[in-house]
Amino acid sequence: MYNKVDAQFLAGLGKIVGKEQVFTDAPTLDKYKTDEETNPHKFHVPEAVVAPGTTEEVAAVVKLANQANVPVTVRSAGTSLSDGAIAVKGGIVLLMERMHKILEINEAGMYMVVEAGALTKEIQEAAKAKKLLYAGDPCSADSCMIGGNIATNAGGNRAVRYGTTRDQVYQIEVVTPTGEIVNLGARLKKKSTGYCLEQLVMGSEGTLGIITKATLKLLPLPPYRFDLVAVFTDVAKAADMVTKVLKAGIAPTSVEFMDNHFLQSSCQFCELTLPHMQDGNYIIITVETFSEDELDMKMEQLDTLCEENGAVDVLEADDRVWKVRRNCQESLRVISPVSITDDVVVPVDKVADCIKFVEEHGKKYPFKVLTLAHAGDGNLHFCLCKCDLDDATWDTEVAKFHAEVYQYAYALGGRLSGEHGIGAKKLPEMATYTPAGELNLMKEIKKALDPKDILNPGKIFELE
Repeated sequence: MYNKVDAQFLAGLGKIVGKEQVFTDAPTLDKYKTDEETNPHKFHVPEAVVAPGTTEEVAAVVKLANQANVPVTVRSAGTSLSDGAIAVKGGIVLLMERMHKILEINEAGMYMVVEAGALTKEIQEAAKAKKLLYAGDPCSADSCMIGGNIATNAGGNRAVRYGTTRDQVYQIEVVTPTGEIVNLGARLKKKSTGYCLEQLVMGSEGTLGIITKATLKLLPLPPYRFDLVAVFTDVAKAADMVTKVLKAGIAPTSVEFMDNHFLQSSCQFCELTLPHMQDGNYIIITVETFSEDELDMKMEQLDTLCEENGAVDVLEADDRVWKVRRNCQESLRVISPVSITDDVVVPVDKVADCIKFVEEHGKKYPFKVLTLAHAGDGNLHFCLCKCDLDDATWDTEVAKFHAEVYQYAYALGGRLSGEHGIGAKKLPEMATYTPAGELNLMKEIKKALDPKDILNPGKIFELE
């Protein structure tokens, strides 16, 4: 279906971005054969890597790729957990890292204009320096880029109160799959003027356009904050806390769940010791307010709720707790060189049931199952560690476990992913669980906007 990258195509890339920004050497290509994927069977070495520096260069590269019939895989920081940045169809990997500027911070209008390669952490810090808040906060914020956040509609710790990444964006500049530059959305509170195209591109995992610039929403920064950790020795009691907190009217910024397996592995990885790390399951709750009295009242209310629900301890969650929480994914290497990180999303009132299901059913499998959750928004992460299993057993048993969890999640009204996306990892499951009419509509949109299937082919679904 696609042509191979040849000398003529490479020469064309060099004319667009400069020869020094086109890479075909073996070490560089090997570097970009994977993202956060750890299974070597799923690695794909690209034919070339290109690093444009402007939107115009991105557009010219995409036009050239269309002319040459060469696929383009867009890569931000490579923090994808769904094989989203792997060139599964060959062709080129297009890097966004040179386009990393914060272009404008407007305090009066409370917005920020950034290039797609800007680090999420730097965006957060720049807003905070102006006493404003950028509310997007994926757990990989220290290393991920805003373009990747928008392309995957990243969630994270603050989604309970503020929503996912798409809720933090006014407008995006996009290079279409045929190489045109368009601006979608507007800096408006509401808009009923034609199709909401910016929302279509956001979350499309780079299949409908390359995001090169974004206008982000900023909010007033709450001056008062408290992070609480409630410790439970019983997973079920910890999971049941979620709906009780939300129904109490406390309006938390985040409600996170971390099981004891993750608590131990991440403490070991971070070389930290936390209370009850040998037997505790953590519920971490953040409350932010504009009134000190309101904060005190809500913290007292939370303390009572936790104790009534069987917490063995209620403590302040200091920076050590958040460091451990943010490094859970990285800590998997402590347990196994090969692991799978997955996520499903269910209605918030069903997340406790889903956590208990995964924890209980995971016990009968020969691999290690670890569980996390952005529990306050119904997003459950479960991680499977291969350890010493042979490949055949690993593949067979993982497929069985996934089938159990996915069927259960859909029975609860859930979906395959809350924030990681489908990428190349869940193509069969996307075809199995998505209603035919819905899936066909997605494919028709892709065909209309990307007739040659140039952008991120082999992601979300396969085109016939």
